[in-house]
Amino acid sequence: MLKLQKIDKWYDDYHALKGVDVEIKKGEVVVVCGPSGSGKSTLIRTLTRLEAIQGGRILFEDKDIYARNVDVNKLRARVGFVFQSFNLFQNMSVRNNLTLGPVKVLGISRDEANARALELLKKVGLEKKIDAMPANLSGGQQQRVAIARALAMQPALMLFDEPTSALDPEMVSEVLQVMQSLARDGMTMIIVSHEMGFAREVSSRVWFMDNGELLEDAPPDQFFSNPTHPRARKFLQDVVRPHDRAVSPLAA
Repeated sequence: MLKLQKIDKWYDDYHALKGVDVEIKKGEVVVVCGPSGSGKSTLIRTLTRLEAIQGGRILFEDKDIYARNVDVNKLRARVGFVFQSFNLFQNMSVRNNLTLGPVKVLGISRDEANARALELLKKVGLEKKIDAMPANLSGGQQQRVAIARALAMQPALMLFDEPTSALDPEMVSEVLQVMQSLARDGMTMIIVSHEMGFAREVSSRVWFMDNGELLEDAPPDQFFSNPTHPRARKFLQDVVRPHDRAVSPLAA
């Protein structure tokens, strides 16, 4: 579904991504982890052209997303993006947040968009909030609405950029449970996250990044029990609590 071929990204003199070369198959769930400033968020932002690349190619569904003839709006309709800070339209109801894109970009009828919005809100446990305004929702509820809004575009791939980092601890699990449900349904996902218990429980593969490089690409059991790169081992020693090594927060 997705191929990154020797991706380089610069900010002036700073080399943010260094020759990232990797691919993802349909249905895989990849968790991207690593220390702050390692290039994780920059990497997934390049996949929807929110960040430009200076070297390499990104192929999504066998098409070069940086080719001159690419319709960026159509690309972004195929790739859902859930941000750290929700990014809901604060002046619109939940219903309108979910129906605007499908009507304007996909061209579906408002009745169909409304039906899809209600179905997706049921999926994230918020169907009773369909006419609420974002300001009247908790952070966890806003993030679940943001996930439903991305799904309303019927994307082939979902990207999550640290979706729980702006949430209070008690709200984290409700968002992770929605993402776990998507994984069970076979949604292809790339998730930048520090939730290591979630990564172990849900991911097909874990990518470890540091200093702009992809240093580790392994199944979760292998990554958490026997990472090959010294920097990955140091990262796990620093961030994984003993409880997380054995039990996911979703299983607790």
